[in-house]
Amino acid sequence: MRKNQKAEVRKPEILENYYQVLIEEGFEGASIGKIAKRMRIHPSLIIHYFQTKENMTLELVKALIDRYEAPEYLQFDHIEDPRERFRALMDTLFSLEWSRTVDPGVHFGFYYLSFRNRAVRKRFEEMIKRLRDHLVGELERFRATGIVKVDDVRGAADMIVTLIEGLEFHAHFLSEDRPFQEFAETAKQLAVTLLTGRSE
Repeated sequence: MRKNQKAEVRKPEILENYYQVLIEEGFEGASIGKIAKRMRIHPSLIIHYFQTKENMTLELVKALIDRYEAPEYLQFDHIEDPRERFRALMDTLFSLEWSRTVDPGVHFGFYYLSFRNRAVRKRFEEMIKRLRDHLVGELERFRATGIVKVDDVRGAADMIVTLIEGLEFHAHFLSEDRPFQEFAETAKQLAVTLLTGRSE
């Protein structure tokens, strides 16, 4: 196997193991040594591919962005009826499955890092803005068919992102052991009312 091909195989594998170590140990406990131990490889191999932990962290952010943009999540071109497509978008955005696309501890760990690391902030910001911009495109489509009634589509997309980001905050601090989906459904209805002027 050529060097480039080997890197294409090993780098995603290392990043997945880094992700798993972050879930288990948190950012403060994760290290190249622990990732290497989990993979049963020498730490120098990880250093060979990434040079530093910071480089590996930036690569992981990029990999997680790809997860959010996977076709199975927010692509609804197979749904022809606009109202069904709108419902499918709302159901997905406010689902447990979407919220846990990335482990919440890792997700908010990157949020924490973004205050201290400009490169992480840039990548994290890119992820959030790409989601917002995707929603702007979808909402423009729904406005053209008369489903969405708001004039400020970008502002509405910002509010939806804010709501869905807040679901994990609520689940962690305010849920009082109630199911995630209970509050998510309330948040979804709020978003639908904001966008359409009526509840579903």
